[in-house]
Amino acid sequence: MIENINAYLIKDEPYYQPTGGEVDLFMAAYRLRMPMILKGPTGCGKTRFMEYIAWKLQKPLITLACNEDMTASDLVGRFLLDADGTVWHDGPLTLAARYGAICYLDEVVEARQDTTVIIHPLTDDRRILPLDKRGELIHAHPDFQLVVSYNPGYQSVTKDLKQSTKQRFGALDFHYPDAAVESNIVCHESGVGDDIAAKLVGIASCSRGLRGRGLEEGISTRMLIHAGALIRDGISPHAACGLAMTRPITDDVDIQRALDGFVTAYFGP
Repeated sequence: MIENINAYLIKDEPYYQPTGGEVDLFMAAYRLRMPMILKGPTGCGKTRFMEYIAWKLQKPLITLACNEDMTASDLVGRFLLDADGTVWHDGPLTLAARYGAICYLDEVVEARQDTTVIIHPLTDDRRILPLDKRGELIHAHPDFQLVVSYNPGYQSVTKDLKQSTKQRFGALDFHYPDAAVESNIVCHESGVGDDIAAKLVGIASCSRGLRGRGLEEGISTRMLIHAGALIRDGISPHAACGLAMTRPITDDVDIQRALDGFVTAYFGP
């Protein structure tokens, strides 16, 4: 099983540009094995940040994208039938706690609240995970850390962490980088030149000004990278921006027209 956990090691350094003191703060939290919350808009770099941290620490990173259908068994594990009969299979949280990985629960507020309560014993001084179905009590490996993320822009009464859960964590706020840093990221990740990257970032900045005025969320850094890669491969800027940026984030014709106007302002008619 140790070989299995090593499959979650990140071998090559992920490209990540710090925007403040977030790396040093997280490293300090890891030394205390403090559970952490990463808060920020979609596509702003939370997952890449965790990949970079796991590489820097040389610790396995087990990521689970949470959803409203996720059950407790999806987290901790279940009995399954195979050729040898009924066999227990650890879930991602159990695997991380047992063997000392970082467990990253992405968009944790999408999971049902009764499911997230399972993490409580792991996020206080006990650092234990009861497996009731198996009759086992796991004491978390010394290297284990739990990290969760969510987008505060999509919070609601029905989709939020309970206070009893939030207060068990430290938290870092993530935002889209400033224009110069974001342009560098787009250049590096997509392969376009500085001029194209700066224009894409300008369009994204305009779109983010529409948040709450027709858009739930502006164009993300991830979308800029996709558009840049299309342009690098010979797709026209207008077509690339439509495919990767302006059409995915809204179905509203008037908002799409406004976004197209931003594209024209930067790339011309």
